[in-house]
Amino acid sequence: MPDRVIGRREREQLLRREGRLPPGQSLTEKFPVLHYGPVPPFDPETWDFGVWGEIEQEQRWTWEEFLKLPRTRVTMDIHCVTRWSKADTTWEGVSVRRLIEEGLIKLKPSARFVMQHCEYGFTANLPLEVVLQDSFLLATHFNGQPLTPEHGYPLRAVVGYIPGREDLKTPYFWKGGKWLRGLEFMAQDRPGFWEQAGYHNEGDVWKEQRLAR
Repeated sequence: MPDRVIGRREREQLLRREGRLPPGQSLTEKFPVLHYGPVPPFDPETWDFGVWGEIEQEQRWTWEEFLKLPRTRVTMDIHCVTRWSKADTTWEGVSVRRLIEEGLIKLKPSARFVMQHCEYGFTANLPLEVVLQDSFLLATHFNGQPLTPEHGYPLRAVVGYIPGREDLKTPYFWKGGKWLRGLEFMAQDRPGFWEQAGYHNEGDVWKEQRLAR
């Protein structure tokens, strides 16, 4: 146990020196489970995923159809508003930017923001520019394995920091909704669930934007 603690601390110091650990964050080797409400059931026969709002044509995919969409893998650091960070996590899933590039989603010029709609009415909002980053993914797998129910199975959104990509904006991890069921493209921003409860609307990890002032 002491060797493992020392190893974690040394890695934390290394990440801090590399500029990969935002202010107020501590490195964890675990993956804490945090969410509001119970874990929802999943039925692949009835599950679907919708895309609507400021787009040319609404889309809806069944689970079988969603799994056939173009796949992307990304490795990034994730940072929770509760002050833990986890480095070099690998996620697999569907890139919104790639869906747009391949014409599967056609945005209207008025699209500027995105609301993630999840089970039980949970929502999370982001600017379109963040959703189109390499570090935003509609994920089905984590570190080579399907998501566990507690971490959002069958689908969750993830947003983080890709080492060496200082050009990408990095929100806290709550900005990626678990048990995702749809994306609404919007002309005007609206607060999501936690933003309505007092969390910062942007949630920039480097600025420690945890709570609204």
